[in-house]
Amino acid sequence: MFNSSASGSQSAGSRMYRYEVVGLLGGRESGSTFFNVSYDRMSSFVQQISRRGGKIVSIQPLDGTQGPAVSTFVPTAQTAPAAVSETKAEAPKSEKKAVAHEEVRVNTYRPNNPLTGKVVSNEALVGDGGVGIVQHIKFDIDGSDLKYVEGQSIGIIPPGIDAKGKPYKLRLYSIASTRHGDDVDDKTVSLCVRQLEYKNEAGETIYGVCSTYLCNLKQGDEVQITGPTGKEMLLPPDEDANVIMFATGTGIAPMRAYLWRMFKDKERAANPHYQFKGFAWLVFGVPTSPNILYREELEEMQTRYPENFRLTYAISREQQNQEGGRMYIQHRVGENAVELWNLMKNPKTHTYICGLRGMEPGIEEALGAEAAKEGIVWKEYVRQMKKEERWHVETY
Repeated sequence: MFNSSASGSQSAGSRMYRYEVVGLLGGRESGSTFFNVSYDRMSSFVQQISRRGGKIVSIQPLDGTQGPAVSTFVPTAQTAPAAVSETKAEAPKSEKKAVAHEEVRVNTYRPNNPLTGKVVSNEALVGDGGVGIVQHIKFDIDGSDLKYVEGQSIGIIPPGIDAKGKPYKLRLYSIASTRHGDDVDDKTVSLCVRQLEYKNEAGETIYGVCSTYLCNLKQGDEVQITGPTGKEMLLPPDEDANVIMFATGTGIAPMRAYLWRMFKDKERAANPHYQFKGFAWLVFGVPTSPNILYREELEEMQTRYPENFRLTYAISREQQNQEGGRMYIQHRVGENAVELWNLMKNPKTHTYICGLRGMEPGIEEALGAEAAKEGIVWKEYVRQMKKEERWHVETY
């Protein structure tokens, strides 16, 4: 059940809730500390408790009954927005925001009339000792009508014909740059491409047609481009939105575009009407440390904006989960399930999942367990978030 109404005549922002917290640094050595927190201060409160090492064990609405002695929470000026918690009997229903996505262009260039772009650069993203080949490829589209936004994709038509004598079909790739391009001059579009490699039933190594073509491109090569396509993964226009991102491998592509738009200096200068003030959290799954794509960029942003950006890695072949097995994204979600679930209940929180489809069940299991503690059915809540246009999935 989803309920957006406030009880009685009290406004939503001023409603008070009692939080029971344990484990605060500098707090009691044992036992609980109680806080009275207004609804509109919940996001700040959860972030501050997390930074102080505390754990929220219960949340109850203040309905006039007497409880334990409490402390009053006073947020600091630097506290970033984060989670909002509701009563255990219900989950909040967001007011659907009018998202200005109608004007976003799609299919400007089609397979029968593609854009000819030119390769500006093709750079390796996997470090020494990493697994596979992943390239960051930048294309010159200056003078064209290809206008795109963060979260969209473009199609690439590889040259040649297939085994049936027909031209190869296009492949879609998530755009890894902002609408202004890597050089913030509106002249380029970038992709993050992994060369597909697998063995067939005969044990032969097979390489993906389009991914291999792209990974081997040289500066100056011409490429046939279609699109842009898609509105499923677009960012909300709200500057104070919260953005949760789950990515594996090249699923980082749209997340990189989001984060550049939020935190890169030149991007912020180019977007005076969008200055991100919310909270972004990326959980990124890779096999090895050298496979952390765009690592330097990500960690620089985390260092510069620690109150607004949180970065969590799941490095499967190097880290262990609590059971001693390999660390995958679902294990990181499980470790942080309480905080992630509380954050998702904030009507301003959008969640993005991009990468391998195999991570979805684990995410569902971890967050579903938290939802169930409050009597909420996870799948029903996801349906509600989809209706509110704040649940975004692009997996393969």
